[in-house]
Amino acid sequence: MDRRIANVAALEACIGKTPGAMQVKVIDHVDAGAQHWLAASPLMFAGFGTRQGIAISLAGGTPGFAGVAGSSRLRLPKAFLDSPDLAREGQGFAGLFLVPTIGETLRINGHVANVDCEAIEITVAECYVHCAKALIRSDFWSATPQSPASFEAAQFLAASRFVALATIDSEGCADVSPKGDPAGTMIRLSEGAASFADRPGNRRADSFRNILTQPHVAIVALIPGATGIGLVSGEARMSVDENARAGFTVQGKVPLLVTSIERPQILLRESAALARARLWPVKAPAEAIDPAAIMISHVRLSKARGIQAAIARTAVSVPGLMRRGLAHDYKTKLY
Repeated sequence: MDRRIANVAALEACIGKTPGAMQVKVIDHVDAGAQHWLAASPLMFAGFGTRQGIAISLAGGTPGFAGVAGSSRLRLPKAFLDSPDLAREGQGFAGLFLVPTIGETLRINGHVANVDCEAIEITVAECYVHCAKALIRSDFWSATPQSPASFEAAQFLAASRFVALATIDSEGCADVSPKGDPAGTMIRLSEGAASFADRPGNRRADSFRNILTQPHVAIVALIPGATGIGLVSGEARMSVDENARAGFTVQGKVPLLVTSIERPQILLRESAALARARLWPVKAPAEAIDPAAIMISHVRLSKARGIQAAIARTAVSVPGLMRRGLAHDYKTKLY
């Protein structure tokens, strides 16, 4: 029996519909809280693509290497990217920014507005804070520095614990989604495919919806503590096959679906951006970052309207509710 997920109805039957209030936490500019995040971030994952496909690069260095021009433009100096030549004017862009010790990530999506000899400028369409589950599952910030090691592709993927998945939709809008799991259950190479599982998250499911319309994906896989990365690309498919899902069981929980990249192209390399970022051993950022406070600010700034948006804004006005809700979610719904 073919257990592939081939349409939105089948996807929603598996993982559920995207909650109507999900867009309430998304704003269309880089507000003060997001700018503080950027100022403390030494590493990002950047996806660049068109309706024909997508590629991914790391960018890293001194915290604050990524800047803004006003609140509607993001500026990425080329010198900080591993692969700056991926960027072309008009492409879709998705960025995922990390801050040491913080589990949540900042996501900024938009389109490439300008590329010159020094920098890439992005017109911002979406800005929001993503939940911490991927970095918690991967023990990302508890890692210690590791010396470069010699791996074959299958060995490297088996040892990796964190993945950034870049996808793009039929309109050229890009997304980079973080995923984390213990070694051996994050991503594996088997029978000519590189596969990884889905875990409970924020249920936006952008990457899965994108795969349905444009199956070409790009991945960065890494081993926290090391500066080597695995770049994986190819055509992806999603499946609810029971045997495939069972192989990714963690803490007795079987994932709802598995995504496989068939006949993947895999490149192992050292990342200069990751080395420059000096993430491990982890040190707290110089500037305090409060993800819950930034989320609350985004809910209040969002242009989303309707009953669910009004309910969300009322809820975040309750002191401490956002922090308690996040803590409960991370504790009880990690897998």
